[in-house]
Amino acid sequence: MAEPGAAAVGLGRAGCGGATDGAGAGPLLPREENGVDGRAIRVGTRRSQLARIQTDSVVTMLRELYPDLHFEIVAMSTTGDKILDTALSKIGEKSLFTKELENALERNEVDLVVHSLKDLPTSLPPGFTIGAVCKRENPLDAVVFHPKNCGKTLNLLPEKSVIGTSSLRRAAQLKKKFPHLEFRDIRGNLNTRLKKLDEKEDFSAIILAAAGLKRMGWENRIGQLLGPEDCLYAVGQEGGCSVPVAVNTLLKDGQLYLTGAVYSLDGSDSLKETMQTGVSYPHQNEDGPNDDVQHVGITAKNVPGQAQEAAENLGVELASLLLSKGAKHILSVARQLNDAR
Repeated sequence: MAEPGAAAVGLGRAGCGGATDGAGAGPLLPREENGVDGRAIRVGTRRSQLARIQTDSVVTMLRELYPDLHFEIVAMSTTGDKILDTALSKIGEKSLFTKELENALERNEVDLVVHSLKDLPTSLPPGFTIGAVCKRENPLDAVVFHPKNCGKTLNLLPEKSVIGTSSLRRAAQLKKKFPHLEFRDIRGNLNTRLKKLDEKEDFSAIILAAAGLKRMGWENRIGQLLGPEDCLYAVGQEGGCSVPVAVNTLLKDGQLYLTGAVYSLDGSDSLKETMQTGVSYPHQNEDGPNDDVQHVGITAKNVPGQAQEAAENLGVELASLLLSKGAKHILSVARQLNDAR
């Protein structure tokens, strides 16, 4: 599983912020007290243990908000779960961890689905919308070491030590930061990857999302947290699995600082820029979700709409700056080299 840098995300097939009656459309909001049309509200999820933990947490929140409703969890396997002998960036399939769930939503077999935000494709299918983004977990990447390397850090590992990661973003940055290490693809869910690490001598350490380890109750396996000086983290699913794109954000004294970077596959060529914007705006009466089609269903009651707009504009401006300095070329070459591997 591509581990979450943000909490689980619900998405539904609906119009502007409410239920729809279109053919095959699953409403975002329940219409009757006992569920949708008197039945349980079906929540789709992947079968993996981590995905179930995330989905359970979302359903728990929904039950607290709607104690009179009944929720049923529907689990299924996805393409990304089934193909475990190929790097994610080489499979060449969009929506690796979401397609089957999207199909079920389209067929009205579920009413909403829960994903890690960074598992979502860059563009949602027509008629689909993100209904809610839960509070973000720790977005940082973490190093889990082989038992024989317990107590070490990446810079203390011997020359040519092999590090496992399925992420081009992580590998590109860490190759540049730790040139004495080698990086190799490792696939499977968290349980599988930890078993490969512990029971074999193939890897000295593996890189995983701190959020996933925490949700699984395995924080004690974190040997090193990678800060922004070592590895910028993922945001959403910018560029998909086949390009190394990364960010870091900092909110301080009413200013939002956003650092964005793109990398070649080996990290030797890169662009990194930081921009900032003010986000201190007075709270206004914003009772419901924004009806703008780009923000349908998204409500952040503690964040003024002007601040949300400023943050979004900051991301657009930073992306434009990176593109103007040659980011498109770096990413195009990265894609071509990845396809040729």
